Formats: sequence, structure tokens, C-alpha cells
Amino acid sequence: MKRIVFLLGTLTAVYAGGPEILQKRCLSCHNGQAKMGGLSLETKADAAAVLSGKLARRVEAGEMPPGGGLPPGERAEIAAWLRSGASWEGRLTLAVRPRAGKDWWSLQPIPASAVGSIDAFIQAKLAEKGLTLSAPADRRTLIRRVTFDLTGLPPTPEEVDAFVAGGSYEQLVDRLLASPAYGERWGRHWLDVIRFGESNGYEQNHIRPTAWLFRDFIIRSFNEDLPYSDLIVRSLAGDVTGKGVPEIEIGTGFLVAGPHDTVGNQAEAFKRQQRADDYDDMVNATASAFLGLTVNCAKCHDHKFDPIRQTDYYRLAAVFAGVHHGERVIATEERKAAHQAAARPIETRIAAAKASLAGLRDGAKPGLEAAEERVRGRMRPPVDSYGTEERFEAVAARFVRLTLPQGGAGGLDEFEVWNEAGKNVALGVPALASATRVADGNPDAYHPRLLTDGQFDKRWFAPPGTNGVTITLPLAATERVNRATWSTDRQRAFQGRFQQSTPARYELAVSMDGVTWTTVAMDAGRMPAAKDAQERLFVMEALDLAGRASYTQAEQELAAAAAALAKLEKLPRAYAGEFKEQVEPVYLHKGGNVMQRGDPMPAGSPSALPGFELPLDAPESDRRMALARWLTSNDNPLTPRVMANRLWYYHFGRGLSGTPSDFGYNGERPSHPELLDYLARKLLDYGWRLKPLHREIVLSRTYRQASDGNAAAARIDADCRLLWRFPPQRLQAEAIRDNMLAVAGVLDRTVGGPSFQLYKYTVDNVATYFPVERFGPETYRRAVYAQSARSIRTELLSVYDCPDSSLPEPRRYVTTSPLQALTLLNHSFTIDMAKAFARRMAASADPVGRGFALAFGRPPRPEERTAAQALAVQHGYPALARALFNTNEFIYVH
Repeated sequence: MKRIVFLLGTLTAVYAGGPEILQKRCLSCHNGQAKMGGLSLETKADAAAVLSGKLARRVEAGEMPPGGGLPPGERAEIAAWLRSGASWEGRLTLAVRPRAGKDWWSLQPIPASAVGSIDAFIQAKLAEKGLTLSAPADRRTLIRRVTFDLTGLPPTPEEVDAFVAGGSYEQLVDRLLASPAYGERWGRHWLDVIRFGESNGYEQNHIRPTAWLFRDFIIRSFNEDLPYSDLIVRSLAGDVTGKGVPEIEIGTGFLVAGPHDTVGNQAEAFKRQQRADDYDDMVNATASAFLGLTVNCAKCHDHKFDPIRQTDYYRLAAVFAGVHHGERVIATEERKAAHQAAARPIETRIAAAKASLAGLRDGAKPGLEAAEERVRGRMRPPVDSYGTEERFEAVAARFVRLTLPQGGAGGLDEFEVWNEAGKNVALGVPALASATRVADGNPDAYHPRLLTDGQFDKRWFAPPGTNGVTITLPLAATERVNRATWSTDRQRAFQGRFQQSTPARYELAVSMDGVTWTTVAMDAGRMPAAKDAQERLFVMEALDLAGRASYTQAEQELAAAAAALAKLEKLPRAYAGEFKEQVEPVYLHKGGNVMQRGDPMPAGSPSALPGFELPLDAPESDRRMALARWLTSNDNPLTPRVMANRLWYYHFGRGLSGTPSDFGYNGERPSHPELLDYLARKLLDYGWRLKPLHREIVLSRTYRQASDGNAAAARIDADCRLLWRFPPQRLQAEAIRDNMLAVAGVLDRTVGGPSFQLYKYTVDNVATYFPVERFGPETYRRAVYAQSARSIRTELLSVYDCPDSSLPEPRRYVTTSPLQALTLLNHSFTIDMAKAFARRMAASADPVGRGFALAFGRPPRPEERTAAQALAVQHGYPALARALFNTNEFIYVH
């Protein structure tokens, strides 16, 4: 009896848990307001239609909630509750979680005027904690700090000495801001923020050969102190505001700077998802870079923490509905006109030749069906990628050879030779190919042995562009052979547009000695494999002699004109996106599912701020221009706030808000909100120009103070959020590499131009990147010019936390590992730089003193000089150079 009572009590408890699970797990999407899928679960009456059937099945199948369903225990619990009748009393209410509203700090207007100063705001916060600024930094420390900060390069010993002797700090700052190195340094920061990469990412990850032009645009924009508002406009709509001006048009490279899937799956769901992924990247990049908002969190539902609706996400997506990845011509109107003038008469010839051919084809139509029947009656079927067979009179052979005059096309998965008894005598024979493609990652990937292994899952390939390839089979014994078969895709793995081409030209020969050959079969008499070539045969068969002559003449004219057009100098192209009027609107995706379309969405701005909404049929360029104008309006509080915080972050190693791309509820509130507003106001007052704001920041006492520790201050503010000292910072990966090149005296200061590679790049359908052992002088440029392929980590840069370009990186993380020290000691690049550095030291009357001056901007202390000289005497100056590279002082600024 006690056992029965216990079980009844347990069941009651289990069943009573059903409503609580619905409330906790389901109600956020299925409530009276959201009503996702048209379903509310607030009361039993609301949910009556689905409780016993559809809901139960989807919950038990793990389909609800999306993302894996309920935990197993809760799934069993709610299933039992549903089977028991699903009773509950009253109404379920959705617990309101803390979240930001339209009154959130970052959404408030920027003050109308900038009152105060940087130091006043910092000192006021310090005073609240009983702290003060530290003493000013010494002049050697200061010039090293500000030179690395503004240019990413070390000051020369001569520059240090001149400044220490009494040089003007203001003039020093102005010189650094005017240096081309400034744009290289701060352009690199911005490229992090906007996820710039020079490959497509995803599976194929091919290089974008002209993407570097956009990188140079960013560097040039920073060097020219282009107003930040203009940078935004050019990034979103440079093709509109600067049509025919390449230096402006290239700015739209921002829109397509992110990853893009090039595989091209033709299933409708995959096509929609691929397109959704493209504009998701554009929405995320735009919102995070310029607004500091995580708008992408509203792709599936209203944002859980910020005042961003799901409709806001799709309104922004609609802005980019006409933007597509790819290169486009970017040239002056004059250059385009000159090219068109040269091309027009050739294009007229091409059009005339095509019209002649079309007319002749039309004239042949009445007899075309009969002509096709005649051609097919006298010709053999075309080669087939799924299997081609040749039969011939039986002949004795010790060797069999297949010659492919036009190369291997799509490769071959098997080559079989049959004797009179029906046995494949090629099976297991060591095939010999005159040429074979070699894959860097796997040299045997396309080995000739695949031709005779009896398997069809792998293929032999000839090198691309190789003609006259031969495959020879030395048979195990003399055989009387009468048939041969070969295939490219015997398993029929590729269908439709993915069907693989197979060699259409061939000659099959046999030999007894491998020297004298007898042809037994060839492609003569076969129909061509290509459909257009077949159609040409039918047309020529249907025409009379005069018609055939005219057809041939028109073909020759077309070929000659096409060749002439190809010889014209090509207009320059850049990976800056293509723009097309949208074929269909952007739809809201219910639950983020591309196959669950809701309403069509007009282009518009997020509803958390006053903004814009355009008609559904608004022209493509108007959409991007409207967004650009809204972002750069002086009434938009987010754009200047976010950029001001970014500048502060890169100067001090931490922003006033520690989350530079998230000014929402989950982001960090600013430590000095009034100072952030002051900086945002100043940015607007400076006409959106960054250099004056840089200057004001680095001239402040806060920036110029020493970085020395203070135990008492650290107990109060251990993280130095209040800036009672200048926070010491490790150089970023690029600056460490550039520093080594500069100190070694081999840095190539060429500004701009095509990227150099720190890997070996190969393509075999997908791209492969191989590390290289040695780095030549062509790589001795600044690291900002190193080609940035997605998901590829180059040794020296990655070990010092250089980020992958697959995603935006608004804040770099700093790690410490033994590999870093080993890299600065033993890497081949380090050794090369150490040798060059050693030569600079050895050329000086005071090698040790010169080494310290170059590496640290100061003379050695007596004990350092003694140790350095002893090391150099015992192991040579390259060893001393490696020791100097491996110091904290070399890679940190104070």
C-alpha cells in the first residue's frame, strides 16, 4: 500500500511539471504576443489544438524547441504529462528578463557641445577613488610609445636622440600622423573590424586576386584623413557617389570583404541558405562595425536583450538584397569610353557573324530532323563519362597504349583491356602515364595505379593544359585482346551540370615490344560529345554546299573577331561587389528558416532609433544610399560613439567600453560615459576626421603618463580601468614582425600594391595552403600587405594572436605561450632577421650600443653591456640579436 501511494505521488509530481517546462522552454516564442508559428501556449485553451498530437510528436522527436529539443529528462516528463491529459490551471506568464530599451545609454543623443577635457574626465574618476595620474613618462619611453602606437614601427635611434635632446612632442605627433606608416597601422586595425580577407572561405577557399585593392583603399583613406562619414558612405555606396572614380568606387569592397560560399549547390534550400548567409554577413559587418549592435541576434526572433526586432534584421538585409559577391570593372569614365570605342567595331563584326550563323541555322530547320537522323545513322555514339567502349578484331598484344591528344580532361577512374575469354587483363597492371597531376598535399592522389585497381572511387588526372598524354599498360603476358573500356565517372556520382567531361579524342594501339605500335581503334567516326558540336554537324548536314561554305566563313569571321576583342587591353577589375536590381524581395524567415517565409520586408533602419523605411520596390542603389545617410547623420548617436571608443581602445589597449562592437545590454557599460560622449562630440566637431582626435588623445596627460606600477593604486583598481597609469601593451603580431624587419634594416617600405604570400598556394578544386620554410626579400614588406586567406594561420603572425579573417575581430586577445619565445628564438624568419641585425651591429664602432639603440631606443646599462659583449664573443652577434628579439622590452611598449 505504501508503495502504491509513493508511486501515485511521484506521478503527480511528474505531471505537475508540464506547465513549468512549457513556461521555461517554450513560452518565449509561443506567447500571446510573439505567437511564433501561430501558436500560443499561455493557456490550455490556446494550445488545445496541438497538445495531444502535433506538439507531442515534435517534442518527442526532439524537433522542439529548435536546436536539439528538450533535455532527455524534461522530454520524458512532458511526454508523460501530455499522455495524462495535459491538465493545468490558469495562465502561464513569460518571465521578463533584464534587457535594454530605447532608453539605453548608447542610444541617447550625443551632447550638443564638448565641455571639459580628456584629463578632466579621467582625473574626476580617479579622485572618486582617491587616485591621481602618474608622473609623466620619460622622453625615451614616450617617443617609443607614440611611434609604435601611431605607425606600428619603432623610432630610429636618431629620432630618439633628437627628441630626448628637446624635440617638440607636438611636432613629433604631427610628423607621425602625416607618415604613410600611420595609414598602414590604423588601416590594419580597421581591417580587423570589418572582417577583411583575401580568400572566399568555406570549402573551396580560393584566393581573390584583386581584393588587395580594397585594402589599399582603406590605408589610403586613413592616410588622407578621409572623414569617417565619407569612409562609411564609400563603403556602402561608393559606386553611387563616386561613379567613374576608381579611388571612390573601390570602397564597396567593404560589402563583400567577408566569406562567400562558391560551391554552388543547386537545391533550392541550399541556394536560399547561401544567399541568406551572404546578406547575414553584410548585416553583421555593417551593424557591428558602425553601430556596435548585435543585430544578427535577431535573425530568428526578436533580440532577447536589445531593442532590436526580427523585422529590423530583415529590413537591413533588404538593403543588401542587390549586392552580390564578385569582381566588377572599376575604371574612369574616360577609360571605359576609350575601351568601348575600340571594342564597338569588333563587337559589330561579332554580332554580324552571329546573325549570319543564326540565319543559316534558321534556313536549315526544315531539313534538320532528317539531317540529324542521317548523321546519327552513320556515326557512332559520343564518348561517355560513365563508360566508353572500343571493340576491334582480336590481336596479340604485350603492351596496350591509350593516347589522349587533348589531355586528360576530367581524368579517368579506370582503364580496362579485355581478352577473348572476357577477362580484364589490365587489372593490377602497373600503368605508366607520360604525365600525371601532382597534388602538393598528397603526391599520390592521382597516381596511374588508380587506372587499373578495379575501383572507381578515385581518378588519375593529367596536369592541366597538358596535351599528347599517353597511358601504357605492360601486360603480364601476351594476350589476344579485342575490347577496351575506360570511364571518368563509372559510379555516376556527378549528374546534371556537375557531370564530368571525359577525353573525346583518343587513339588505342597495341605492341609486342613497346616500340612498334599498331593502331586498333580511335575516336574517328564518333559523334562529338559537346551538344553544340553535335548541333553544328546536323546543321552542316542540312545545308547545301553554298550554305556550308557560308557557315564556315561566318564561323571563321566570328573566331577572328573574338580573337581581336580578346587582344584589347582589359579594363581593370576589383573584388568590390556586383549590384543588381533584386529579382524577388527579402522575406522574413520564420525562426530563421530560409524555407519558412513570412512577409516581404522593405529596406529600413533598426527601429530603436529614428530612421528610414523605403518602398518594397525601391531601387537597389537608393537602399544603400539611405542606409549610408542614416549612419552618418549627426543625429545618429551610435556611429560616433562606437568609433570614438575604438580609437580609445587601440590607444590604451582597452576601450572605455570593453566591448567595442557591442553597445547593447550584454556589452560592457563605459567606465567613463561622459568622456565617451565628449570624444564622440569632438569627432563630430572635427568633421568626422580621425587625426585631430588622435592628436587630442595622445597629447593628453593621461596618455603621456608613465606606466610604472603602484601597489596602492593597484589594490584599488587592479585592471587600471581608471587609468592611474598608462597600461603597458604587447605589440600586435604585425608590429612584432615589422619591428624585426625594421631593426634588421631590411624593411621594404613600399606602400600599397599586390599582397605577398607567407604560404604556398595551390588549387585542385579546393585551395590548399602549405607552410613555407624560407622567406625571401619579397616578403620583407609590412605585414599589413601579407595576403590574408581565411582559416589559414601563418606561423609568426598566428603565434602572436593575429586573428583569422573569417569573422570580425574588434578586440584582439593576448595570449602567452612557450611557442612564442621559441618562435622568436629559432624560427627561420627570426634567424634571417638576426643575421641582418648582426650585420648592422657589426658595422658600428659600438656594436652592443648600436644593437640596444635599434632594439630598445636606449643605451645598454653597464651590466647589460657586459653580458651582451660576452654573449657576442662566445656565440657571435646573430646570437645576441636573437637574445634581444626575445626580450619583453622588444615586444612591449610602456
